[in-house]
Parts: sequence; C-alpha cells; structure tokens
Amino acid sequence: MRTAVYPGSFDPIHFGHTDIAQRAATLFDRLVVGIYARPDKHLRFTVDERVALARAVLEPFANVDVLPYDGLTVELARSVGAQTLVRGLRVISDFEREYQMALMNQQLRPHVETICLMTRYEYAFLSASLVKEVFDAGGDVSGMVNPLVLAALEEKRRRIDGGVGCPGMG
Repeated sequence: MRTAVYPGSFDPIHFGHTDIAQRAATLFDRLVVGIYARPDKHLRFTVDERVALARAVLEPFANVDVLPYDGLTVELARSVGAQTLVRGLRVISDFEREYQMALMNQQLRPHVETICLMTRYEYAFLSASLVKEVFDAGGDVSGMVNPLVLAALEEKRRRIDGGVGCPGMG
C-alpha cells in the first residue's frame, strides 16, 4: 500500500489545502493529513479544532485520514507506514523553505521522499495567515474556505470578542 503524509498546521484549512489533499489522494492508496500540534505560529484554533475541521472538510475523500501529531514529521510518516511526504508549493518563495525541509527530512529518514504539488492558479495567493487577516479585517473569505470553516471562524470570533473583530489573532 502506497501511503503518504501531507503535514501542516492547517490553521485554518482552506481551499488550497483541500485541493492539494484531493490531488495527492489520487496518487496514493492512503493519504494521512498530519495536523501539527505545536507549530511556531500564532494559532487561531486548537489542535483538536483543526483536526475536527480537516476531518469534516476532507470527509468526502475515502482514502484520506486526519491525525494530530507532535514531534518530527518523518516520525509520523514512520508510524503510519508512509514512504512519501506531500507538500504544496504556491509561489517561488515557498521553494527555498520546502527544499530545506526536504533535505533535513532526507537526512533524518533517507527512505522517505518528499514530493511537491504545484498549487492551482486560483489558489496561488491563498495562505491560512491571509485568510485570518482578511477575516479579521471584515473581508469576505467565503470563496477561500469551506462553509464549515467559515462558521468556525465566525464562532471563534463571537466567543473571543462578541463579533467586533480579532485584532492580534491572525
């Protein structure tokens, strides 16, 4: 069985992420979307919330599993029997960081390969940080995220500050 891991923070999962997952799912027998518990980022959602959102959004894809993880991505790959890491590339500036991570992962686990899928043109501008920034500024992100994710963003905003906005939360 060919298994791959698509790792990330997915805070929040957006249409660019979903597109990469869907396309990767056609290339592998099993795709594990790994939700990293403690990225070096300011998070909007807890790991449990990010896992629940990703599971809901990716539910239509029968061969996709969503798992939280902590620690090295190559260790997640080992634990699920994956031979491949999947990464998405949006713009040329992503390449340097992805290449550096691929080389480090190769050093840690030489038998695990990294493949990069190029984003579709319509998602090249999209990042989770931008989704949060636009949302916090009152912009419409409905064309960027699944309706379930939009509802979760709105609920989080209501809980945090009564719907006025989330300064400093992006």
